[in-house]
Amino acid sequence: MPETEKKAPKVINKSGTLKMTDETAAKKEIRDISGKKMERRGRRDRVRADVGPKEFDDITIAVDRVSRTVAGGRRMRFKALVAVGNHKNKVGVGVAKGNDVTTAVAKATSKAKKSMITFNMDGETICHETRTKVTGADVLMKPASPGTGIIAGGTVRSIMGLTGVKNLISKSLGSTNKVNIAYAVIEGLRQQVPRKEWTRGSEKVEKAAPKKAATKKVAAKKETK
Repeated sequence: MPETEKKAPKVINKSGTLKMTDETAAKKEIRDISGKKMERRGRRDRVRADVGPKEFDDITIAVDRVSRTVAGGRRMRFKALVAVGNHKNKVGVGVAKGNDVTTAVAKATSKAKKSMITFNMDGETICHETRTKVTGADVLMKPASPGTGIIAGGTVRSIMGLTGVKNLISKSLGSTNKVNIAYAVIEGLRQQVPRKEWTRGSEKVEKAAPKKAATKKVAAKKETK
């Protein structure tokens, strides 16, 4: 076999790219326009931004097209309903309009983050039963035992999916307007009272009851005298 064929570099693809050994690549120097030596950095040396988990997740519940009659005719815009939560005990809802869907969703997300609330939970369910009314919407929510899941309609299910509530029974008894239902759900979560405060109230009632009985005994003794 001729020596020229032995020394010929190996072609690794059809485009004619030549294979370079690691030793040759390490010794190869790269210089800039002025002739100064440039440092060779691999892909692993590149600084990448740390992409951590999101603090809040958001979901677009509804996007509607709305119109407004002006002097020149009708002006078409978009209205977005967005919910934001941290999969624990923080959640918020926002509604906004925009000339396009992207703008409307971005505005609604910003509003939802500003109007977030912190509510009380009892494990993986709500503390007690609530029934809230917002304009025409009437939403009933009840706590459920572990393993029940979220039994609710689309809007309520979407909002609860962004919280730590895993077991819930809900029923919409009024209007089917998604915006009003969303605000009714937020109001119901805001009204949640922890179980500790229930016991405090019952203790006060129990302590007050013996005092009334004592006053009745005193009155009976006076009558006998």
